[in-house]
Amino acid sequence: MENLSNLDYSSYLKGWIRTVPNWPQQGVMFRDITPLLQNPKTFRMLIDIYVHRYMIEKVDLVAGLDARGFIIGSVLAYELNVGFVPIRKKGKLPFTTVEEEYELEYGNAAVEMHTDACKPGDRVILIDDLVATGGTMMAGYKLLKRMGADVLEAAAIIELPELGGAQLVRDGGLDLFTVCSYEGH
Repeated sequence: MENLSNLDYSSYLKGWIRTVPNWPQQGVMFRDITPLLQNPKTFRMLIDIYVHRYMIEKVDLVAGLDARGFIIGSVLAYELNVGFVPIRKKGKLPFTTVEEEYELEYGNAAVEMHTDACKPGDRVILIDDLVATGGTMMAGYKLLKRMGADVLEAAAIIELPELGGAQLVRDGGLDLFTVCSYEGH
């Protein structure tokens, strides 16, 4: 039986994240979380890290960013016994939405959420799988703030510090918690 008593959770979980070179384009080292999610022990360990971090906070909602933030965020919301808010790519939600545009390396993109997804004063955790340039995370943060929510913290599994997104998020006034970090992108 594996001894988990002195486990470095960050290193252990990082060992379950697959690096795929040159995907989706040449020069990019894609960090694939699917092996971590496929293993019930590592998936539970990941969710438990977040649950233990937020269980003593008064949280009303978990907002997950499209699409891998939905996986982590919905399970976290369930475990915390709070609601879940999907923040989707533009054009995917069926009801009245509010939109926030952000810059990509080559152009712009936008995310949306329903206008009734949260109310003023709701205490929200914003979550995604990875923080690279920080554009998506900041767009989600701005949407929630525009609707009057109090975003307690942003969270992600992976931080890519060389791309500057984590610093952008923190400089934008949002606390950020990540489980592990990779040098390079």
